[in-house]
Amino acid sequence: MSELVKNAVGRLVPTEINGEPAIPFMGIGKYKPEGRRFAPKISSNSDFPLDGNKQVADLKEALVKAGLKDGMTISSHHHFRNGDLIMNQVFDIAKDLGVKNLRWFPSASFPCHAHLIQYLEDGTIQRIEGSMNGPLGKFTSQGKMNGTAILRSHGGRYQAVQDGEVQIDIAIIVAGTADMFGNANGVTGASASGLLGFALADSQYSDKVIVVTDNMVPFPCVPWQIQGNYVDYTVVVDKVGDSEKIVSGTTQITKSPDRLLLAEMTAKFCDAAGIIKDGFSFQTGAGGTSLSVSQYFGDIMRERKIKARFARGGSNKYLVEMLEEGLIEYILDGQTFDLEGVRSMRENANHLDTSPFTSYNYHSKGNFAGMVDVVILGATEVDVNFNANVVTHSDGLLMHGIGGWQNCLFSKTVILPLPLFRNRIPVVVDEVTTITGPGELIDVIVTERGIAINPLRTDLIEKAKNSGLPIKTIEELKAEAEKICGIAEKPQFEDKIIAAIKWVDGTIIDVVRKVKQ
Repeated sequence: MSELVKNAVGRLVPTEINGEPAIPFMGIGKYKPEGRRFAPKISSNSDFPLDGNKQVADLKEALVKAGLKDGMTISSHHHFRNGDLIMNQVFDIAKDLGVKNLRWFPSASFPCHAHLIQYLEDGTIQRIEGSMNGPLGKFTSQGKMNGTAILRSHGGRYQAVQDGEVQIDIAIIVAGTADMFGNANGVTGASASGLLGFALADSQYSDKVIVVTDNMVPFPCVPWQIQGNYVDYTVVVDKVGDSEKIVSGTTQITKSPDRLLLAEMTAKFCDAAGIIKDGFSFQTGAGGTSLSVSQYFGDIMRERKIKARFARGGSNKYLVEMLEEGLIEYILDGQTFDLEGVRSMRENANHLDTSPFTSYNYHSKGNFAGMVDVVILGATEVDVNFNANVVTHSDGLLMHGIGGWQNCLFSKTVILPLPLFRNRIPVVVDEVTTITGPGELIDVIVTERGIAINPLRTDLIEKAKNSGLPIKTIEELKAEAEKICGIAEKPQFEDKIIAAIKWVDGTIIDVVRKVKQ
């Protein structure tokens, strides 16, 4: 690790990570990339069967034919979430082959991947560069991973691949349905998981691409979300994933009275601010509180007889119900969170699958994020400068990924509904443990005891004046939390940096250090 320098949000970050140069965060829109998009090696039709049949016997043969060797970068997508059954097998094969020092580059990992800890310990996997949820995050926080983790947003991951910052040697794309040529989708088959947008960059820019399915159909596989022209090998296995597990505890509507109050107050604030009007657009995050906001939006829309032009997803049964009722004209889906979302995408022409390129890629000619009128997100902490943290807990452990959270901060209004405290620990603090998003992009904090508006948003402050809502300063919310809970002890860290947090443009906004045992 190189020397540390202070970045634009005052955090000390390295200028080199894992032996590669790193650029400190310069501020919103200050870093301008140069050069051209990365391009993989040119392939020739003469290298592939003229009959289009790219199917090989099994996953091991595909990996061997793809040239799996020490030090390679292996990518994967997380559309099966905690139901993924393939990536553990991939690294089992790597272990059997004696391959070492692999970089795993997932769009996200889940508790089902705790199996891979043994391969991080024995050197089969050198490091993970991707959002970590659960056991892998805890393992990394304890300083046990050989390399330094790098966490990126969904859009930041696409940017990294497109720009050549991360060059993928072998991409593993798991699909509900595919044909022998490699055309694939996630909306049909017994293991359908929805769209495959997180695998789009992997298919286009990787050196070798392997499509794995448990439902091989005759050419052509229609619709195809992944084009076979990008694919080297196809494999059939007994089962690629458990679709039921694309649903998790964070993608179901809350039943907590306190959280429902947060959702109701958020909807009332949006109404008072004039955001809920005919033709507006919105995005709610995957958390239970955020999902509940959609229901309250629906109540207001029915009463006013208005509809939203579009909702950005993660799709779920609640958004699907609003689409089918006519409250929403389109769902622009980035990730499918339950089987109703899968069904809707398969059946409804107004339920569109998108990718991080169209939705979130910061190094492109624009994306959807800035077109959304209001986005509702979660956070683990927020500070008096409205900086927010979504990757570490109050104990300092790295337990969450960034997802699309950073990318959504470019929406026209960003609202974080948060409990004032969790487990007697204040959520509003002097300084967040890890800055995942800068406060200048976060507009409103809604708690059960009051609503704080970023002083930069004088327009929202003016609109909320006569709303009857409990408008307070962020400092007042912090003081109220401390009066109830006291001042929480801050986590203690060692000097060792175990993870770097990238901003949407590929610069380093913060780091995570090893937690003292």
